[in-house]
Amino acid sequence: QVQLAESGGGMVQAGASLRLSCKASGEAFSVSVMGWFRQAPGKEREFVAGIAAASGSTLYGDSARGRFTIDRDNVNNMGYLQMNNLNPDDTAVYYCATSRYRDYIRRRAEGYNSWGQGTQVTVSS
Repeated sequence: QVQLAESGGGMVQAGASLRLSCKASGEAFSVSVMGWFRQAPGKEREFVAGIAAASGSTLYGDSARGRFTIDRDNVNNMGYLQMNNLNPDDTAVYYCATSRYRDYIRRRAEGYNSWGQGTQVTVSS
């Protein structure tokens, strides 16, 4: 199982950018789909973006499409989420996760079996 640790969250104003990082341990990271999810208070965990292990193909949730970019570095076991033009609705705890699939990107949290502890992103208006 992969161990994951997010970093890069913080408090920013609307319109700002943040780059989240996800450090993974274990060889399984390079053969696993990686996803980013977020969860705001009182809301369900929401799929933000996912990236396949081998092909590098990506999938984005509706709220992220056009503003966020997911990327990964399999050599260094790192994942990233570049977030641009942030708005208050993006305020949430952001989690990275990996699944047992290599290239099948799932939108549901149940499809992922390793999770980080999360990093808080707060966007003020």
